[in-house]
Amino acid sequence: MIAQLPSVFLGAPLAHRALHDVKRGRPENSRAAIRAAIAAGYGIEIDLQLTRDDQAMVFHDYDMKRLTGQAGPILGLASEQAQAVALAGGDGEGIPTLPEILELVAGQVPLLIELKDQDGAMGPNVGPLERATAAALVGYSGAVAVMSFNPNSTALMAELAPNIARGLVTSAYDPAEWPLSAATCDHLREIPDYERAGCSFISHEAPDLERPRVSELKAQGAAILCWTVCSPKAEAKARKVAANVTFEQYLAAHPA
Repeated sequence: MIAQLPSVFLGAPLAHRALHDVKRGRPENSRAAIRAAIAAGYGIEIDLQLTRDDQAMVFHDYDMKRLTGQAGPILGLASEQAQAVALAGGDGEGIPTLPEILELVAGQVPLLIELKDQDGAMGPNVGPLERATAAALVGYSGAVAVMSFNPNSTALMAELAPNIARGLVTSAYDPAEWPLSAATCDHLREIPDYERAGCSFISHEAPDLERPRVSELKAQGAAILCWTVCSPKAEAKARKVAANVTFEQYLAAHPA
C-alpha cells in the first residue's frame, strides 16, 4: 500500500528551507529559521546533503561557499566537521544534522524533507543518504514526508521507510537550467517514475503547473504541491492547480 501524504500538508503553507531571512539572523535550513517557522505556524521544507561519514545534514548546496563562506563540498567533511562550520548570516550556529532538526520540530508542524540527488545525473547511484534518512526517522511520530528530484532516491525510500509518504520534486527541466543531458531532461519532464517510486504527491515547479502530466496525476489522486512562490500574486496563480505552496521572501497567508 502506498503511504498517503498526511492531510496536514495541505493546510499551512510550507516555508522553503524553513522561514529563512538572513537580515534577521535566520540562514536557510538553520535552527533559527526552523524555530521561526514553528512560531509562525508554517509547515517546513528542508534539504538533506550527505557527509563523508554518511550522515544526513540539513543543508541545500553541494558546495558550502554560498551558505557558509567556506568553499568545498559538504561531502568532503565528516559530520562533526560540518556541524562546526558556521552558517553565514546567523548567530554562529553550525550546519545541523537531521536528528537535531527532528528533535527540534518534534511534530509541532509538518516537515517535508527533500533528499538532494547524490548521483549527479538523477541515476541509480544512491543509498547512503537514503539509509541515513530512514534511520533518523525511526520513531519520529510527527507529520513527515520525503521527496527527491531523483526518482531512484524516492523509490529506495519506499523500501527503507514504506510507511512514510513519498513524492517527487518535478520540473519543466529546461536543459539550459540543468546540468543534465537533454535526454535526461526529456525523460524526467514527463514524470514517468511516479508509480514506480510509490508516490502519493509531487512538488512541481510553480510556473510549469499547467503541464498536462500534472493535471493527469492530479486527476488520478496525486496531491499537488509546488515550489517556490515568492509573492502573494504567484501564490494565487499556483493555487489554481496546487493544493499547497512552498514559499519564501514573503509571509504566506494561512488558510481561513
